[in-house]
Amino acid sequence: MGAGIAVTFKRKFQSVEELLNQKKKVGDVAVLKTKDRYVYYLITKKKAYQKPTYDDLQSSLEAMKTHCLVNGISRISMPRIGCGLDQLKWERVSEIIQEVFKNTDIIVNVYSLETPAKCSTYAK
Repeated sequence: MGAGIAVTFKRKFQSVEELLNQKKKVGDVAVLKTKDRYVYYLITKKKAYQKPTYDDLQSSLEAMKTHCLVNGISRISMPRIGCGLDQLKWERVSEIIQEVFKNTDIIVNVYSLETPAKCSTYAK
């Protein structure tokens, strides 16, 4: 959580120790519960300077999907994960997101931080 949007989330939600205590591995998801929502931290690489793989990203998304299904979450909002500093290709990441959530009723809104901000919605 040393660069990119992770730094913003680290500042806003803090609780880094709580995340570390979950002892999650690459391909997992760490979860913070706030008052009325969950904040998901996809673990896609071991060190901040490394680059994630598409397989590790997919595993983390699968873990997030499982948590959503177990906890009745029907809507997720996220940035274009992995496509900034991590340099994954949005076209492939988008395909993975659609594949992971295709047989669920979970609606995924993906926001671009470009100006003006854009949003892609993936629903069943």
